[in-house]
Amino acid sequence: MRLFIQIILIIFCSLPLISRDLHPDAFVMNQGGDSRIASNLIDNIVIDGDHVWAGTNKGLMVTTDRGATWRTITRADGIGKGGVSAVAVKGALIWIATAFDTVTATAGLLDAGGGLSYSTDHGDTWHWIHQPIDSRDETRYAPTTTNVQNLTYDIAISDNYIWIASFGGGLRRSRIEDNGSEWEVITVDGQPFNVLEYLEHRAFSVIYEGGILWAGTAGGIHKSTDEGETWTTFNHENQAEPISGNFVVAIGRQTSSSRDLIWAATIEALGEDEYRAISITEDEGLSWRIVQDGYFTHNFAFLDSVAFAATDLGLYKSIDYGETWAWFMNYKDEASGDQIYVTDVNTVAVDSIGLWVGTSDGLAYTEDEYQWTIYRAFTMPGQNGNAETYAYPNPFSPRIHNQLGMEGFVRFQYTISNPTYVTVQIYDFGMNLVTTAVKDHYRPSEGSYAEVWNGTNDLGEPVANGVYFYRVDRSDDSSLWGKVMVVK
Repeated sequence: MRLFIQIILIIFCSLPLISRDLHPDAFVMNQGGDSRIASNLIDNIVIDGDHVWAGTNKGLMVTTDRGATWRTITRADGIGKGGVSAVAVKGALIWIATAFDTVTATAGLLDAGGGLSYSTDHGDTWHWIHQPIDSRDETRYAPTTTNVQNLTYDIAISDNYIWIASFGGGLRRSRIEDNGSEWEVITVDGQPFNVLEYLEHRAFSVIYEGGILWAGTAGGIHKSTDEGETWTTFNHENQAEPISGNFVVAIGRQTSSSRDLIWAATIEALGEDEYRAISITEDEGLSWRIVQDGYFTHNFAFLDSVAFAATDLGLYKSIDYGETWAWFMNYKDEASGDQIYVTDVNTVAVDSIGLWVGTSDGLAYTEDEYQWTIYRAFTMPGQNGNAETYAYPNPFSPRIHNQLGMEGFVRFQYTISNPTYVTVQIYDFGMNLVTTAVKDHYRPSEGSYAEVWNGTNDLGEPVANGVYFYRVDRSDDSSLWGKVMVVK
């Protein structure tokens, strides 16, 4: 749960949410068991035993061998339309939500809930249900009668219920044994449900940990010890040591041998003195400690006393419960030479062996926090009628695409049959040499690789808009030519 949220900070009621389904990730690999992933946009990671589940804009991926092979579950397998917006796993029981873009007659392009899907057999078979909505005849509260602007951001599985947090649909629950056939809308303030009137009814996050249900809305953090029958609310206004902001986009629980903490990504809502940060409590919400002031945090992961935070400024790690932080500077696969070329981290998950990091530019995995394996999706050059080399994204904007360290990057994908040295040169439309992006880069084994260019010339100056040609020279084979359009 991450990419749909940021526009909500600007407006709540007429909200054209960001879609995963139309994200410019067009390079989809195969949908069966493969060492390559299905999409580069990784938005959710959940670990359950030896299963690593990853929600993407092209379906739900799963590996049971730490990334050696992946299986991708798509609409053809029985899940809903669109990208995966939420994942919850409890043993063999899995629930996911999906979302997609739709065109409306009055407001144009808006986001819509693609419904909920569940599996009771570790993902082997799937059942889909429509996005929960209300009858137009509902009189007890203001009904949500459409899936438009009604998508599910988070899911939790408690002892008795499936819980969903949805913007337009609010916080809802369904008994586990009902398999989503009936849903009950729950309000944390006791008021009749009205998502347009009450910020507390606009739900974004929910967890169930240690017998306590925690829900995050646009009006604060809410706690229930009786599965939603009664609630206590903590917001920026009602405590001496409050949360930093009332818009709560993520919640996590950290337990160690000596301490038990609740972490919340608390963002500014409507109050002038609210601000974005991480809010932490060790007394079940009675007081909050604020860390990482100014960061937009999307997701948390914990391993005993160690905490990880996926933020808009990258991945951070704390070994002292949020008092101090270390920043992961980059994620580079030394074996393949591939690298993640974005700063923003969407999601993070950790277990006793490894750390998984999800971004909009692929998936990274490490067992020692130094050596990384990068998983990326791309079309295999030279197969199924594809060109022997291609550039992506294409057109390429250095100010928008693959932003890392104030630079943008375009990849040139190609294949080799034998160990070789690779040089990539860029030419303008008049075939004048602009720069050498890579020179004598050794590639040790057969396979498909990518080299990158930051859109500058030999002087380090940004090149002008236009079409550029590139040449991939392989020491053991013929040269390959391709072209890329640069736009600002």
